[in-house]
Amino acid sequence: MLRALGDKLRSDVVSRPFDYLGRRVKLGSLGPLSDVPFNVRTLAEAGVLRPVRPDKLALMMRVLARWGASPAAGITSAAINHPDAPMILDESGALTFAAVHSRSNALARALAAQGVGEGDGVAVMCRNHHGLIEATLAISKLGANGLYMNTAFAAPQLAEVVEREQPVVLIYDEEFAGLLGQAREAGKEIGLKRLVAWREHGEAEDASLDELISSTADADLDPPTESSRFVILTSGTTGAPKGAQRAQPDTLSPLAALFSKIPLRAEERTMIVAPLFHSWGFAHFVLGLSLSSTYVLRRRFDPEETLRVARDTGATALVVVPVMMQRILELPPETLAEYDLPRLRVTAASGSALPGELATRWMDTFGDNLYNLYGSTEVAWATIATPEDLRAAPGTAGRPPRGTVVRIVDVEGRGVDPGKTGRVFVGNEMAFEGYTGGGGKEVLGGLLSSGDVGHFDKAGRLFIDGRDDEMIVSGGENVFPREVEDLLSNRVEVKEVAVIGVEDEDFGQRLKAFVVLNEGAELSVDDVKDHVKSNLARYKVPREVEFIESLPRNATGKILKRELA
Repeated sequence: MLRALGDKLRSDVVSRPFDYLGRRVKLGSLGPLSDVPFNVRTLAEAGVLRPVRPDKLALMMRVLARWGASPAAGITSAAINHPDAPMILDESGALTFAAVHSRSNALARALAAQGVGEGDGVAVMCRNHHGLIEATLAISKLGANGLYMNTAFAAPQLAEVVEREQPVVLIYDEEFAGLLGQAREAGKEIGLKRLVAWREHGEAEDASLDELISSTADADLDPPTESSRFVILTSGTTGAPKGAQRAQPDTLSPLAALFSKIPLRAEERTMIVAPLFHSWGFAHFVLGLSLSSTYVLRRRFDPEETLRVARDTGATALVVVPVMMQRILELPPETLAEYDLPRLRVTAASGSALPGELATRWMDTFGDNLYNLYGSTEVAWATIATPEDLRAAPGTAGRPPRGTVVRIVDVEGRGVDPGKTGRVFVGNEMAFEGYTGGGGKEVLGGLLSSGDVGHFDKAGRLFIDGRDDEMIVSGGENVFPREVEDLLSNRVEVKEVAVIGVEDEDFGQRLKAFVVLNEGAELSVDDVKDHVKSNLARYKVPREVEFIESLPRNATGKILKRELA
């Protein structure tokens, strides 16, 4: 039956595009004909394609025809196929697929009554809970554009984003009301309306999503003529945050490529600990829709609570950023021993550098279930490291998945040999469309710059050596801080480390290391310098070493080196 379904999808779905509401649609397009066998096989193994009752299949095909490969189609299909299965488990309780579908219908109608139409921007500043997901689905059903605000941004940054992006509605958690004061002022000229997604103390004057949902009809909506776009803000680690806009992909090829590397499976439970407003967390929201996953969410990250909830809910996938793994592994050994997580098959990490030592410790503790994705908000994914890659070559970013091209080039744009460091350029179907304020990333032969430098080893595994703009020239030699950071982070005394370039009269520039020690550990400046001198070239030895209590990080765990500088 599965083969027959694949054959039907190949012949009917791929080869019979038609017009609907002025759009040329391919039902669930499975990509170029040459990719169809791989895509069908991979999506079937993941459970995305599976035998279903003929009446449900007919309804789901009609949904795809009307809505395309959108979040709106995902929730509508899941509500048909798994109406009573839990979709969201968060602090407020459980919501089924049918309930979320109805609630997002009502919210979409309420937003429309607030003046939200196709192409309008809706800003969302929420932690991980059902309100963010319902808002996103409502936005998709209206053909509006979602703008996801970073909960760690300062008030001026938030005001700048509102002024630049001009959203018509702001959906926020009550705890951020004070922080959004400047943003509200910036939105007065455009008549910005405000809605509360999560109340804690009932102090916000604005109406809540629950109030709107309970007072609005939940009938299905007609599809918009244009698909929604979802704008993820860059982290702002090197300046003002930019809005990176991305439309839904044209085919299911990227989905198949990802599932061929990371073995996520349908109808399982995924705990998304990474922020949903970040590209990594948001990606797993989208992936979860295709898999009819149950989302396990908590509004705030707590290391032990994460392990407890993952164990008690039977989560098979845990979506994190590396600093969260670090915080979990800092728990006392007796605490870690209480949470062996036997059902956890996938720990999916991304968002910042994953040190090889951290990857090894995680797998030694929780098993070989770690998958590290390297990419960026702009290029989506570039490479994925499997547990086998991370065991064989700790610190690797892995290999490009199917459909993704990664090139390493020198300053003149020419390819370099394995082992040679160069600039990283990436191309795939998921690349962003440009910044909402104008401009984009550098393009070379159709590939986007990731902003990083790196090299391939002889086995074809990628290693990231640092940010392109972090390279310093010391005594005529190119130096990348990442190499020194990786070396020092492997010392048992070191909890975390960051290295930056500083001016030097004799060498032009030298390195400075900021070191955070583990509790009770001792290490001197000379110990740090001698360790680098014993393992790396002399010009890579830090001129200065400063011991500090913690490194400044943003909400997704990236180190804010500009604050150190």
